[in-house]
Amino acid sequence: MGMSEFYGAADDTESVATIHRALDLGVTLLDTADMYGEGANEELVGRAIADRRDRVVLATKFAIVRDPDDPHARTIRGDAPYVRQAAEASLRRLGVDHVDLYYQHRVDPNTPIEETVGAMAELVEQGKVRHLGLSEAGAETIRRAHAVHPITAVQTEWSLWSREIEDEVVPVCRELGIGIVPYSPLGRGFLTGRFTSRSDFGDDDFRLTTQPRLAEENFDRNLALVDAVRTVAARKGITPGQLALAWVHSRGADVVPIPGTKRRTYLEENVAAADIELSGEDIAEVEAAVPVTEVAGTRYPEAALRLLGR
Repeated sequence: MGMSEFYGAADDTESVATIHRALDLGVTLLDTADMYGEGANEELVGRAIADRRDRVVLATKFAIVRDPDDPHARTIRGDAPYVRQAAEASLRRLGVDHVDLYYQHRVDPNTPIEETVGAMAELVEQGKVRHLGLSEAGAETIRRAHAVHPITAVQTEWSLWSREIEDEVVPVCRELGIGIVPYSPLGRGFLTGRFTSRSDFGDDDFRLTTQPRLAEENFDRNLALVDAVRTVAARKGITPGQLALAWVHSRGADVVPIPGTKRRTYLEENVAAADIELSGEDIAEVEAAVPVTEVAGTRYPEAALRLLGR
């Protein structure tokens, strides 16, 4: 996502080099969406993998529709005609004949999940999609969707400071044999310890205006939690980001986090975290350093929260 929008200036040359380096390091899953850069990110990914498609598990998403007249306005569509329309557009931008994993980005409150997944299942029958996923869906919706067609993966935010899915979503995924794909496993980058003040973010970085946890009234309280992570990481000789990412990896073999980065340097740091083994004591220590009851602010503004967990 950040390669095309939201996280400051884009550098397509570095982005493509980062994708190529990821594949060279053994990363296989690449995740994009039609709304990232209003299609620009799919085009970028398509160019990057054009000569190495067979090395990639390619995932993209649909359902969030942006208003061309208002960059901040969003609607959600999951009706069958739109599913087919969005899939064709994504395939065209990606320059491929199929995607390996196709997600509904957000659940449409006005369309039964059975209609949406039924249309997605038709794409599987046509060979345009290999597997189906849901993003930010609630437990009951996951059950209903899975009854229409097997759901392969559920993508949702999961990190040291976002653990809401542990109560219902994780148990139902494990009951049904659905993989879990945590996005923002580094807390929008904040858990890496690279940001020590709001001025460290660029003026065009959406996190300052859309992330309540980074708002002025919450920033210092949450920064104290990052400092605690930094202390634990230092004792282990790793970076705070690697500790935070290793914690997500430790949640289970069915958990595949997707840390985003625009640069090869951070990519290599993230990939190395997959080889870090955390003991039970390590896990207890880092969880004690970041008690979820001490996190200040919600993970999205109230209006956006109403679209989650449906």
